[in-house]
Amino acid sequence: MSLLTAYPDLLAAGLALPAVDRPAADFSDTPWWLSLVKALLLFVYVMLSVVVVIWFERRVIGRMQQRPGPNRFGPLGILQTLADGIKLFLKEDVTPKNADKLMFYAAPLLVASLAFVSFAIIPLGGDVRMFGHTTPLQLTDTPVAVLLVLAVAGVGAYGFVLAGWSSGSTYPLLGGLRSTAQVISYEIAMGLSLVAVFLYAGSMSTSQIVARQAEPVSVFGLFEIPMWYVVPLFFSFVVYLITMVGETNRLPFDLAEGEGELGGGFHTEYSSMKFGMFFLGEYINMFTVSALATTLFLGGFHAPWPLTLINDNMLSSGWWGLLWFTLKMWMFIFFYVWLRGSLPRVRYDQFMKLGWKVLIPLSLVWVIAVMLIRAAQEGFFGEGRFVTVATLAVIGVFVVGGIFLWDRYAQRRATERDERLAVPAEVDPLAGGYPVPPLPGQKVVEPRTAVEAAPPVTVSSSTTTPDPEERRG
Repeated sequence: MSLLTAYPDLLAAGLALPAVDRPAADFSDTPWWLSLVKALLLFVYVMLSVVVVIWFERRVIGRMQQRPGPNRFGPLGILQTLADGIKLFLKEDVTPKNADKLMFYAAPLLVASLAFVSFAIIPLGGDVRMFGHTTPLQLTDTPVAVLLVLAVAGVGAYGFVLAGWSSGSTYPLLGGLRSTAQVISYEIAMGLSLVAVFLYAGSMSTSQIVARQAEPVSVFGLFEIPMWYVVPLFFSFVVYLITMVGETNRLPFDLAEGEGELGGGFHTEYSSMKFGMFFLGEYINMFTVSALATTLFLGGFHAPWPLTLINDNMLSSGWWGLLWFTLKMWMFIFFYVWLRGSLPRVRYDQFMKLGWKVLIPLSLVWVIAVMLIRAAQEGFFGEGRFVTVATLAVIGVFVVGGIFLWDRYAQRRATERDERLAVPAEVDPLAGGYPVPPLPGQKVVEPRTAVEAAPPVTVSSSTTTPDPEERRG
């Protein structure tokens, strides 16, 4: 039976036709030249943010380490970033002799250019009037806009591995491979953390997800507030926070450029503005993942409650949305800076173990739980609030049981490890024929069985040294 012939049966059963997922942003009154203007404004917005964040990071970490930071060039040192940029332009551009020149030049351009692409689908605000047209503060949107960010991050990994390989040097190659493995590994956990958002919003369009978070939700039947997804999907939010730090190669996960191991990582051989491209791409990626977190979990450009009650949510409309969006995004930027000034670099095997053995399995379990909860809320298991409560109870039993089994497993592993590494209370220092001093807390076995059991030493007459008198006679 075809799908078209099955539709009447579905309607007869009381089911509605599936709705087409469309972005909430309306670009019908946006001519092509206005899109170019918005692209230029978006570029300026991102570049100014990068200039400010470099100064902000150095000042904040300086305060955390009880030193002033940049304070000479410009008021409070605000123009220090501009001076560093001019210095990068004027530095000598060195290309290694063994480098593949085409890929060596293409890698930084690839990383820097792709960093801007993801910002195109981020809604910075609501509808505004620009040059006589009503247009959203968003460059574009698609029904699968969030997947575009993951796709761009995957392609950006090529820039890292090409930079390491094309340098013709060992340490950059190792740094490129580590960076690529890091980005791909944590991109899986990041994608799984976003699946729960898709299930709640019923869409992958960024404008649609922001619009769904603005819908009021009743709280105990007393009042209604907009429910940002950070509340019901707090576990996804925490996983996303961890993965966005790993995705952008920032402390404590900046393992692709461990100075003590790799001398700088995949961009060791780069200088002048080619190095500046990697530097620029890293900071733009910080803003990209922060903007995506704001969009998916913190309501996007909408004002926080109870400011939404003022004049029918007037503070979230128009250019006001850009203010709230920028403030939320900079909260994540401060989180980045705080981590860099607080935590040391982790070990690479521990970092990969966290991604593959902890974040990915837990995210899979969480996605299944969210899927069951949403199915119960939509009535797939029957009507009534009792069904949702029962579903939550069943999920809770499985979670508690899983935690109990994991705790038993961890205890058994710990016991086996302690038994394997246990130090005996008594030790025979000559067991095996080699004198081994006892460890602290050990007692020497008395009597020394190894000494008593050893055969007596006999000296052969043929090996004895003759007496000097006999030798003289």
